[in-house]
Amino acid sequence: MSEPAFLAGRWVSVPPEADGLRLDKWLAEHEGLSRSEVQRWIRAGGVSLEDVALTAKHRLRADQRLWVRGLRPPPSAAEPEELPLDVRFEDEHLLLVHKPAGMVVHPAPGHPSGTLVNALLHHVRFEDEGGDPTRPGIVHRLDKDTSGVLVVAKTRAAREGLVALFQTHDIERRYDALALGDPGEARSFDTLHGRHPRHRKRFSSRVERGKRAVTHVRRVRRFRGASHLHCTLETGRTHQIRVHLADAGHPIVADAVYGRRSKDPGLRRAELAIGRQALHAALLAFAHPVSGARVAVEVPPPADFAAALEALQDA
Repeated sequence: MSEPAFLAGRWVSVPPEADGLRLDKWLAEHEGLSRSEVQRWIRAGGVSLEDVALTAKHRLRADQRLWVRGLRPPPSAAEPEELPLDVRFEDEHLLLVHKPAGMVVHPAPGHPSGTLVNALLHHVRFEDEGGDPTRPGIVHRLDKDTSGVLVVAKTRAAREGLVALFQTHDIERRYDALALGDPGEARSFDTLHGRHPRHRKRFSSRVERGKRAVTHVRRVRRFRGASHLHCTLETGRTHQIRVHLADAGHPIVADAVYGRRSKDPGLRRAELAIGRQALHAALLAFAHPVSGARVAVEVPPPADFAAALEALQDA
């Protein structure tokens, strides 16, 4: 059996907030990689403490210094595909694209092709960075049925810089949302966030243990039975906006997971007009991770979102 193809090692210090967490879970978030990719490193002996290789289940302690060596990626199963790619900004380090609703970000069971990653592999020559080969350059994601702006790292320097910006919450992210009812002119949610105790495909803010999740909501316009909102993220947990609004009694219009089908004819027309959760990542702004220059891309909501707005106006 051939020796693992390790990349250059480096020291990683465990911060106080990671005390007690599983190694694989925390390191995946720290590196901006999938958990499965980090587990591949760990299985090969790539993460050690005082010269002892650790397991994925190792519980971290604050101020531990880990020696971390990534593995060169295996041949990628994702194939380049010539798919439409709506590029809004590009330089040698970064790419910002407008992902349409209905497009999956990276290949997964049930979605081996037609993803944003397939399109990116056709468009971009990525620097070999030792990351997850099924997610080249991906440092954050949007749900399949959420449209909007997404940033992609083309180089290792960009990826490491973007991961740091996301970890310190130094990226401005604003979403347009249509929600049932009226959550108020302005409010903020500051909660824990974790897996729903009974529905494992859902998340909840009503958990005893979890990560901190912060969303700021401002009402743009109120309709009969619904509101147009601007939602700004401080943190970026899975389904965060959808969970905060649903748990507050104001689920996103046409959200099949956290919402409910409306009996009101006007709201029903809006649901049919958009046909997916009424959520759009409108703005992404940050300091360029290499040059430091401000990068800001704003994309207005697409036609289906506009059609739902029109249906609410006519209700």
